[in-house]
Amino acid sequence: MFRGAEKMTNNDKQRNILFFDLNERNLAVMVHSLFSSWMLSFLFEGQIFQQLAKEYNFASESIIIWSSAAMFSGLLLGGFTVKSKLHAKRLFLFSYPFFIALSLIFFFSPSILWTMGIITGSIVSGCCIAAWGFYFKSVSEKNERIKTAADMLIISNILMILLNVVAINISPNVGLTLSLVMLIFAFILGLRLPTDYNEDYGNKKDGSLSISNLLLFFYIFIVILTINSGLMYHVVNPAFEHHATLTSWYWAVPYVAVILILRIFSQKIMSSYILYVAIAMIGLSFIAFIALDRSAISYFIINTLMLGSYGVYDLFFWSIFGEMLDYHKNPAKILGTGLSANVLGIVAGGLIGNSLMANNLYSINPSLFAFAVVCVSLVLLPLLNKYLSTLLKGYTFLTAFVVMPEFKQNSQIDKISEYGNLSEREKQVALLLLQGKTYKTIAGELFISENTVKYYVKNIYSKFNIQSRAELIDMVAEKQN
Repeated sequence: MFRGAEKMTNNDKQRNILFFDLNERNLAVMVHSLFSSWMLSFLFEGQIFQQLAKEYNFASESIIIWSSAAMFSGLLLGGFTVKSKLHAKRLFLFSYPFFIALSLIFFFSPSILWTMGIITGSIVSGCCIAAWGFYFKSVSEKNERIKTAADMLIISNILMILLNVVAINISPNVGLTLSLVMLIFAFILGLRLPTDYNEDYGNKKDGSLSISNLLLFFYIFIVILTINSGLMYHVVNPAFEHHATLTSWYWAVPYVAVILILRIFSQKIMSSYILYVAIAMIGLSFIAFIALDRSAISYFIINTLMLGSYGVYDLFFWSIFGEMLDYHKNPAKILGTGLSANVLGIVAGGLIGNSLMANNLYSINPSLFAFAVVCVSLVLLPLLNKYLSTLLKGYTFLTAFVVMPEFKQNSQIDKISEYGNLSEREKQVALLLLQGKTYKTIAGELFISENTVKYYVKNIYSKFNIQSRAELIDMVAEKQN
């Protein structure tokens, strides 16, 4: 099974590790999955930490909220500080030993070090997750990134289930030990991660398209949809904690199963409209939480609906992130910013859940609030979906247009100019609009004021009977086809 380095090609980049051939894609997936299994089972609402806290009668609720907030900060920090694959790899190789040392603190009685360790570990973990954006972009083509994300989510959650089972049913110390083994393997495999030493996304000035509007809108979208995740962690899960054995292994099973199904049929069913199904599942899960008792059967029903919907959410988000990576010079910023919205929703939901549950654990108020969030999501989804689809379509065209030779760009403008009878100056403005330039940039390149640019843009839209750049893009794309 072992092959000599001379037999490897640049295309497959085969690595022989532990009797398995790992290409660059699978290597990156395994490294991040092993690290994520430790993070999910320990730092981020992790059962290992929660079982340790119970063993020592340590109040963990506030720390869990603070760790999520720290994760949020780390995701943003990583997005703005990690500039290349080389930086990402160095971060992994320095961070994993740090996580190992940090985890050792929790083999001892609670102290201030517990709190400091959880918070600092969450910040650094967030940075590592954002940094993986470079490998997420480079190891697979755009249309295959959804499968790369699915593989990472499936493997990391299966490993997390294993660690949770051990922590709950055997010993949290044994679970913690196994999680450290995951980190050690992540470090060993991370040594083999490739780097592009001349790559420096952060210093590129290649005119990468601005996607700030898209990111902002998608950010709001994610926060709204993931508020219920925080409610789940702090309302639903505690209500079934007396089924410790069952919850230890079935916790993420529906999540993994849904992602596996979506991965297999991604080309056929991976559409934003499947979010309607996921939102409906969330609504039904909270209705069931209100109506049913706290038996094992009820848990099966509620958890299957809830975690299945989260599987849809997460893979949909990751598929959009995969598309966005081609529209920005720094993949870490896209992944870090995008996932920070997910964490923000969880933090918000957690705070709301804790507030509503302060007086009565089994109050229906949290469920009613969650159901209200579901209803709002259903109302907003058509608008969100339409806007998101329009923006992605527009950026896809802009990206293709920008890399066209200049004569082809001018040819496209000439085609539509005949239809709208554009003046020469209007043709110049239309060309720059289709290149994704802002009004300020257009004004600078043409040596005119922004108000003059707005005047020409208004004339262009009027002549074509359109109202936006998106409609201009659609029209040009139609003429091109």
